[in-house]
Amino acid sequence: MADTPEAIKKSQKLYLGVGLCLFIGTIVTVAVATVPWLDIGKHGFDTADMILGLCIASVKVALVMYFFMHLNHERAWVYGSLVLGVIMAFFLAFLTFLAKSDPIHYDKFNTGGVLLPGCIKSIGL
Repeated sequence: MADTPEAIKKSQKLYLGVGLCLFIGTIVTVAVATVPWLDIGKHGFDTADMILGLCIASVKVALVMYFFMHLNHERAWVYGSLVLGVIMAFFLAFLTFLAKSDPIHYDKFNTGGVLLPGCIKSIGL
């Protein structure tokens, strides 16, 4: 913690600098999504623009966590639990991708077990 006036001024400069970086990051993210000459990949908003926007957002999240949430003063187990959470989030995203790429086709899945008239032909009844 800052106890002296000099330390307080130093902390204020640091937080203003981080705030300025976050503001500039927001402007860059919006510009990447809207300005045509900053468009990467295909014309319009596509996967490449989304990945670039998410990378910028990840840097902003890291700044907020490190400085404003004071994670720069935490012990190693906090970082370990953070890494574990990120790995689990990627795993769940991967499972979602697998479910979308190979869906389950079952006629009675959305009807609560009741056969609809169109489904009777598909199962041979």
